[in-house]
Amino acid sequence: MLADREQEEAFQRFLRRVDDIAELVQGLNSTDPGVKEKATAEAEKRLHDQENSKEEESKTVVDRTVINTQASDVANAEAVNADGFLAILEKDAKERAKRRKRNEHLANALKEKGNDAFRKGDYVIAIQRYTEGLEILKDKQELYTNRAQAYLKMQEYEKAINDCEWALKCNEKCIKAYFLMGKAHLALKHFNESRQCYEKILQIDPQKESLFKDCMNEVNLEEKRMKDEERAMKEVESGKLAALSIEELLQKLDRPDQNILYYTGGIRLLTGAIKDCTEQTLFRTNNGFSILKDNEVVRRGFCAERKNAAEVDLSVSLLFLWQAVCTGNEENQRLLLTYPDVNAQLPKLLSSGVLEIQKQTLALISLYSENENGRRLLVRHQDLTKWLQILMMLVNSTDARASSAMNILSNLTEEERFKTQCRLMLSTSVLPLFTQLLTSVKLVNQAALARCIGIMGNLCADVVIRMQMAECKECWQACLKLVDECFDVGTPKYQECLFAVLGLMMNLLLESNGIIQQSAEPEFFTLLFQHFAVDISGKCMSLLREKDGRIVTRAIGVLSRILPASLSAVEEAVKGGVVKKMIKFLKAGGQIASNYGIKTLSICTRSNRQAQEDLVKSDKKFSVLMKLLESENEIIVGNAAFCLGQCLVVPGAATSLLNSNVVMILLKHAGGDATRTSVQENAAIALGKLCVAEPRHIVQLRKLNGLAILNSSMKYVHST
Repeated sequence: MLADREQEEAFQRFLRRVDDIAELVQGLNSTDPGVKEKATAEAEKRLHDQENSKEEESKTVVDRTVINTQASDVANAEAVNADGFLAILEKDAKERAKRRKRNEHLANALKEKGNDAFRKGDYVIAIQRYTEGLEILKDKQELYTNRAQAYLKMQEYEKAINDCEWALKCNEKCIKAYFLMGKAHLALKHFNESRQCYEKILQIDPQKESLFKDCMNEVNLEEKRMKDEERAMKEVESGKLAALSIEELLQKLDRPDQNILYYTGGIRLLTGAIKDCTEQTLFRTNNGFSILKDNEVVRRGFCAERKNAAEVDLSVSLLFLWQAVCTGNEENQRLLLTYPDVNAQLPKLLSSGVLEIQKQTLALISLYSENENGRRLLVRHQDLTKWLQILMMLVNSTDARASSAMNILSNLTEEERFKTQCRLMLSTSVLPLFTQLLTSVKLVNQAALARCIGIMGNLCADVVIRMQMAECKECWQACLKLVDECFDVGTPKYQECLFAVLGLMMNLLLESNGIIQQSAEPEFFTLLFQHFAVDISGKCMSLLREKDGRIVTRAIGVLSRILPASLSAVEEAVKGGVVKKMIKFLKAGGQIASNYGIKTLSICTRSNRQAQEDLVKSDKKFSVLMKLLESENEIIVGNAAFCLGQCLVVPGAATSLLNSNVVMILLKHAGGDATRTSVQENAAIALGKLCVAEPRHIVQLRKLNGLAILNSSMKYVHST
């Protein structure tokens, strides 16, 4: 009975294995990419397990003579048949691998043909080629997403969504599929579904935050546009007079071949009728923006190079109208910039010699520059390479145009793409104009010039722009001339220009590391900086007498960045009493001034013996440096430790510190965990120099168990 039961169990196991293998083969033949992928993985696992099993059997010898003969026969039959199935499966897998490789090659060729057709705008052919590729290789994700993109172009949004879903079955983290599916849902007004697709992108890759924000913004704007239009239509249907008047006025303006004054009057009436979002929406939905395209009289008057009085009135009226329909309405802002005539004329209107045209053009552009979406529209639809130059020229204006131009420029500098565009014409067009403005401070709008200088300073955050400006000899000469003129006049309106130009100079001298180390001069200081170093430092020394603390702080900042360029500049500054002045400012406190001040002292004491002696005389018992060593700012601490170490070569300096806690403070920093390693290094060097100059400090060092740190610091002492 036992033998019969074992025989039956063996036979049932055999049948189950046959069923499993049959199911596996069926899965490999499936048209569903997901099912096929799982079946392939299971087949590979079974082959791997079978090989491991064979290895184990080869290592083990079993005496089978005691096993029931009939059960053994069934087991052998099971093993033989199972091995046969697996052998077939293995052979099939190899053949499939060869076929897949061949199919991959064919599918890729069809994909490239489809891509070529897509680039040419032949979306029907592109879809055909992608479809042919999928008939050969049904689980190729790129073919699904590429075909979805073509379907989007053909406005077949449901098909695009379906292809994206298939792409996600092939690769559940396909960002392109979610992006295209979001676009398709948006086109179908499925706003929530579109947002969900874009949220998936951010979940998969948090680095795509910028793309996510752009996509979500597009959804929000489209949803708002649709709601605005629905509300506007309800007001029309309800017979609201204001809504009906927009339609009537646009119909009257649509009459052809009327006198230009007729259109100007109609445009002004239309402008007065637009009170809120509803009227703005009705203007858009009734094709109001097409007035330039469809009306030859209006278009000709607006685009005329030299406008007569009637054409000027027409152009100003249009600019007023567009301000009315675009204020707070981002969809209208977008639509306006898509009209070629508007795009082409904006730069010309901006530089127009007609005061009112220029003024209203600035007002219109201000609407765009005041919000992020508007700025992006300008950057996307306008070639802004000349705008920096055009807007900068308005510094010469004595009215509100100068302020308006600077507001626009200031807003545009927040866009990285604007900075990138500014690189193209900076050296050839912008810098010559800018240097001219700097040397004409008494002839231009001083408030606007101060803002213009600040804007150029902000643009220096871009490395390419900073290098172009820093290498411009004329720019440095103009900056120095402006400092002289503003310092001589000394009135508040010139003080702002002085404050701004010092900030610009600081940015042009921007350093990468604020802690002074024992290395050679920083590489970024070019010969040009050395050429101007004495003049610049001399001007800054004069400015230290200013009553305006902001200007004094920036003057010290410029000193701290220009002095490393020239030993001659350091010598002149030391002769001018820079050490005593810096100690005075450091006593007054203020973290920014302290940062610049201690850095200036570090530069001077590094190479100048007179500076070292002046500091010892000016800072009795190093009370100022000791206070700075307690700062929470690592740059200040590192420079204070360096400065102290440099001054300990002066006879008597180390002795004056005998009754202080300097050893403990330096030891704390030398063995501390500051993120800047030069803090520990400079503190250790100062500690070593202190003990060499005055051995009695070693007693305190021993009490604090600090000899190990002192010994480790000796290599720095010997190398200096």
